[in-house]
Amino acid sequence: MKEIKLNSFGKAETTVSADKLAVNVGSGSLEVLATPVMIMLMEKSACNCLSEYLENDETTVGTEMNVKHVSATPEKMKITAEAVLTDINGREFTFIVKAYDESGLIGEGEHKRFLVYGEKFTAKAKSKLK
Repeated sequence: MKEIKLNSFGKAETTVSADKLAVNVGSGSLEVLATPVMIMLMEKSACNCLSEYLENDETTVGTEMNVKHVSATPEKMKITAEAVLTDINGREFTFIVKAYDESGLIGEGEHKRFLVYGEKFTAKAKSKLK
């Protein structure tokens, strides 16, 4: 992995479409952005923060997510997630993550990712099938 510095920043965006609504994802009964979709976008922003520093078969996997979903977002609004790298502990990366819609903050929390080697990691996971 190339050297990465604290406070590195990542971002991800999407627009709330019908397939991202709680009622359609199975995480609720309302036509608002599903919490799992907000979390996915937060993870993507953290991945984007690290992507340019990864080499060869390196990748990261999410290991922890602790967030609050503080405001509902209707269909057709744009969502932006941001991640700021706040700690590096060996192969573990900690981020402060936030998500916004066009009206303001909708979620915030902490996310951790761990550096792994794709081929080895996938082989270990698939070994569970035996």
